[in-house]
Amino acid sequence: MRAGAGGSLGGMATGADAELETTGAAGAAHFADRLAEAVERKRSQLVVGLDPVPDRLPGELRDEPPAAACARFCRGIVDAVEPVAVAVKPQSAFFEALGPDGADAFADVCAYARSAGLLVIADAKRGDIGSTARAYAAAFLEPRRGAPLADAVTVNPYLGGDSVEPFLAAARRDGAGVFCLVKTSNPGGADVQDVVLADGTRLWEHVARLVSGWGDDLVGERGLSAVGAVVGATFPREVAQARRLLPRAVLLLPGVGAQGGAPADLAPAFEAGPAGALVSASRSVIYAFRDGGDWRAAAGAEAARLAAEVWAVSGG
Repeated sequence: MRAGAGGSLGGMATGADAELETTGAAGAAHFADRLAEAVERKRSQLVVGLDPVPDRLPGELRDEPPAAACARFCRGIVDAVEPVAVAVKPQSAFFEALGPDGADAFADVCAYARSAGLLVIADAKRGDIGSTARAYAAAFLEPRRGAPLADAVTVNPYLGGDSVEPFLAAARRDGAGVFCLVKTSNPGGADVQDVVLADGTRLWEHVARLVSGWGDDLVGERGLSAVGAVVGATFPREVAQARRLLPRAVLLLPGVGAQGGAPADLAPAFEAGPAGALVSASRSVIYAFRDGGDWRAAAGAEAARLAAEVWAVSGG
């Protein structure tokens, strides 16, 4: 286990930290280029979501204060999946629900994962305008003490271009990544996203075209944009259509595992290349253990199984 496993941010200086500094720490290297390098090196497109719920943690952690237990659990998951995952996706809501200590735990987990050499996608789904949007972008993507909280962040673009621009500015300035919600994995998303517009297109398709345009000037050397799109793996036909509408975007595909999405249905997402899509799984990986079992080993085994399945589908 790496230095810093006890949760002290100041004690996490590792070789991976030094490597981050050589790339500018803030991610001065283009996000999609860094992602493509990780995909090729690990032969994996797996992102593991970190959604800690105190009541679902292994028994050995349940006597600890909730925020400390969740942080230790997530650090253990990072250790377990690091060999086969390219990124983790901590969901900020699960940490925010734990109060101020949860916010500290979120920062701890992000720093720990980055020290392990994993990319961190903060699953925050922020969306607002003006100074509020700028503050959100600064909170997640602005370098602090040499490094940002995360390498990329999920954003809600349904407030329009001015709500996304501060995040795009961070991508231009600091090499950050931005994943815009386009077609979400939940069935209720259709209430809004599938509304048919006057020209016959669905609202989410219109948003996809906007996202594609926002990313046009943020394409890296590997041909992929720093502006990606979240498209639910639970809707395979929409994944294929999103690939056509977003030819240079990295598609972040949640919904595999507990939500019922299957890697076998996602081949069209990889038409932009092996790094053209990321498959995200959360509960099916982090809660793969059974009571009394080795929760780290269970998470590692499920992550390895899923990573291999996705890689085979991608044709990498």
